[in-house]
Amino acid sequence: MSTLESRYQQVLHQIAQSAAQANRNPDEITLVAVTKTWPAELILEAYAAGMRHFGENRAEELEEKRPFIEAHLGPDSGIVWHFIGTLQSRKTNPIADYADVFHALDRLKIANRLASRLVENGRTPTRPLPSFLEINVSGEMSKSGVNCTDWENSATQRDEIRNFGKTVAALPGLTLQGLMTMAPWEADPEFIQTVFKRTRLLAEWLAEELRLERPLSLSMGMTDDYPLAIAEGATHVRVGRALFGERQTH
Repeated sequence: MSTLESRYQQVLHQIAQSAAQANRNPDEITLVAVTKTWPAELILEAYAAGMRHFGENRAEELEEKRPFIEAHLGPDSGIVWHFIGTLQSRKTNPIADYADVFHALDRLKIANRLASRLVENGRTPTRPLPSFLEINVSGEMSKSGVNCTDWENSATQRDEIRNFGKTVAALPGLTLQGLMTMAPWEADPEFIQTVFKRTRLLAEWLAEELRLERPLSLSMGMTDDYPLAIAEGATHVRVGRALFGERQTH
């Protein structure tokens, strides 16, 4: 077994263990293998090891890697491409063209530009772009996302996220998949778990406010904290270093 296969099995084992401790079904949890900055050849190795969900955070990398992988594996390989990075408005077209899921929708301007492109490139209504609203509940200034640092007490913040979700759900080509958040890098585990819990409670509140027929998904948890995220209901965990080692830099 290769190092990559071994790491993959270890992460799957940890997901199953964390899910069992939370009385959850591990099949409800999608492992997004974060391949940002890694060469496309590594995705072929990861695919051979059994991975099917891959996460990129640079539009130009997604634009290069997806055609490369499809040239090798064909368009029906079963791979799902997740864009997980903050998106600049001038780079929305590659996401509308190449992403299968978008995890970091933080502004209405981005949503409108994506919707326009999705209509233009013919993805609506047959292949919409499921999107997570990125929220900031931790209060870190360095984190992107809609300000939800005091959503439980602030009617203004609740109005903002409610209106944002309602607008996104109504746009052509987009579907409101759920909420995404990032916990602080080096915080106490108890605080990190609180961030994830508050995000889950916000998702439950928002689904009820919007009268959704299904619960909202939760994209939260990375290499250092995904077990805590699973304990609080994460449906998508974004794991890179635990699978591939230290990230390569260009």
